[in-house]
Amino acid sequence: MATSSPGGRILAYAGSTRNIAGCALALAGVLLVFLGVAGTFWPVVVAGLYGVGALLAPADRVRLTISHAEVESRRLRADLDTLLVKVGQNRFPDDVTTRVGALAEVLRDILRRADTLTSSPDHLHIVSQTIRDYLPSSLEAYANLPRSRALTRRGERERSAHEELLAQLDLLDTRLRRVAESVYRGDEQALRDQGRFLRDRFGGSGLDL
Repeated sequence: MATSSPGGRILAYAGSTRNIAGCALALAGVLLVFLGVAGTFWPVVVAGLYGVGALLAPADRVRLTISHAEVESRRLRADLDTLLVKVGQNRFPDDVTTRVGALAEVLRDILRRADTLTSSPDHLHIVSQTIRDYLPSSLEAYANLPRSRALTRRGERERSAHEELLAQLDLLDTRLRRVAESVYRGDEQALRDQGRFLRDRFGGSGLDL
């Protein structure tokens, strides 16, 4: 995101380490106000604590290198986009395209968390194989069947090819949602860890989850 405009610079500073540290100490100053320690000069105390936090916090490190997680996630997103284009070029039934679209949304959401995903080889393998093998193989096998053949059951208890494809897409959806849930739990745990760190550092219980 560009930061050359005033608005961009403001947004960049808002998420900076200096601003976060300053706000944390300013919050501690607000607690002192409620405890009656700051007295009538509380605005100066709060502002001063913010300034101390902002000045003492380390500057944000410039990060120009691209991690393996980012590279692999970009490749997987590109492969997913290519697959969806190919799906759109074939006349799949509406219920199939709806399920594929839902799968794609789950995959995109997982791929937004590149570092968390690549820290688990099993999860990365499932996501990679789904995009590059499992999903395209199922769709390709179905697309190569004549439409009448795909919709016809060959036996009373045997699924039609259409029903079989939907069942396979449901299996992939279930497995990917388990991966997504695991990734979300990792995000929640990171938030809890940060909360414990802040409570240990600054005290108070307002950040309990």
